[in-house]
Amino acid sequence: MSNKKTCRSNSPQQTEAVAEKIGHNLKGGETIELISDIGGGKTTFVRGLAKGFGSTNHVSSPTFTISKVYKNGPKEIHHFDFYRLPEAGLIAHELQEVVNDPDCTVVVEWAEKVNHALPAERLTVTFVTKFETDRELVLSWPGSLAYLTKDIK
Repeated sequence: MSNKKTCRSNSPQQTEAVAEKIGHNLKGGETIELISDIGGGKTTFVRGLAKGFGSTNHVSSPTFTISKVYKNGPKEIHHFDFYRLPEAGLIAHELQEVVNDPDCTVVVEWAEKVNHALPAERLTVTFVTKFETDRELVLSWPGSLAYLTKDIK
């Protein structure tokens, strides 16, 4: 059964703040799927997630590099963007390796290309654009990941 919560964001800073709360709660081993149109706020969300996680790495969209890693000691966030890939191919194997690593949190954009390689139990964040900078962030998660969203009001 999936739990659901909707947050309103009127600015990139508010989107980052929501993600930062989730980032504080990361333990490793989680998968987070980000769903939106281009320019919907996914990279902004990951910036806040990495900050809350404790990473000081620069966060930018991996659209052209496919993946980026943000570190905090032995823990890592692996951020994948499959937008430019016609099919996942070999990168799906790389994804499967980190999905099973308890020290890694996996964040995936355009996940429909690698759905077969992702665990069914994941936090999904859907960005609904209302106006230029206004978003609704619709969070849905299984009970096993409830700790990720406990600080979100």
